[in-house]
Amino acid sequence: MHKLTGFVLMLGLSACVASPPAPTAAFRMAGAPIWSNAQLETARLVGRWREAAGFAPQGATCRPGGAEITPGPGGALRIAARLCLAGVSEPVSGIMQPTGPGRFRVAGQEWWVIWADTDYRTLAIATPSGRFGFVLDRSAGLSADRARAAREVFEFNGYAPAAFVRY
Repeated sequence: MHKLTGFVLMLGLSACVASPPAPTAAFRMAGAPIWSNAQLETARLVGRWREAAGFAPQGATCRPGGAEITPGPGGALRIAARLCLAGVSEPVSGIMQPTGPGRFRVAGQEWWVIWADTDYRTLAIATPSGRFGFVLDRSAGLSADRARAAREVFEFNGYAPAAFVRY
């Protein structure tokens, strides 16, 4: 029994050593208030989006991606994307499960839509953890006024404006 307990303990410790937690960059001030868009019309998110801006560490060379959002089961949405998240190109696919007004659970993470312009041409998506934030736009080029508005909304929600990168 004693040998078995020691083996289980060593196995547990080796698992911790073998897979250290992934480093995360926090682009949002810890403890800062954050709000999602309570008026968000989820159905208007359906369509193709281009990644127009995001938060990245200085010197990151990630190329911006895009997303396709389609209707999903029971009021949820589906997403198929390649996005530059915190300076790293990441594939994202699966269900965007609503968790509250303007809030979704995507691939095990909380994504909050903190701003959508009136015509749903531009979305600002944040994470309460501050691990990443990004801007999606329906056009090939994000207008200067909508880029400024997105940056201001991120800043209002505790994000560091110096890390905001427009693609």
